[in-house]
Amino acid sequence: MHTLRLRHDVSGEQLREIQRYLDEMPIEYVLAGLRFSYRRWVAKEHGMLMVGRRSKVRQEVEMLTPEQARWRLENWSRMVRLYREKGYSYPTIHRIRKALLSMLSGNSNGQM
Repeated sequence: MHTLRLRHDVSGEQLREIQRYLDEMPIEYVLAGLRFSYRRWVAKEHGMLMVGRRSKVRQEVEMLTPEQARWRLENWSRMVRLYREKGYSYPTIHRIRKALLSMLSGNSNGQM
């Protein structure tokens, strides 16, 4: 039996929750979850946590005039290159295009 040391104060309920995860889940899943949480925490602490996909789409579309949206769609290959330089994934870029098309058609509920 190994002992787990925690550097932070933990309530009895939190300790039971941690123990339940360790007992019920395979250790690979526990470690994968901890790695993900740790990387996200580090990114947040260093101010590098990226905004979510919906915020990116909203940010790229919300302040545009219809003329600007039309220009972006007419010059889409150039815009894709720009979005990729910003680090956007292809699914996010597709959602931006869909929101632009929706904006021009007058349908405001298709922005996400």
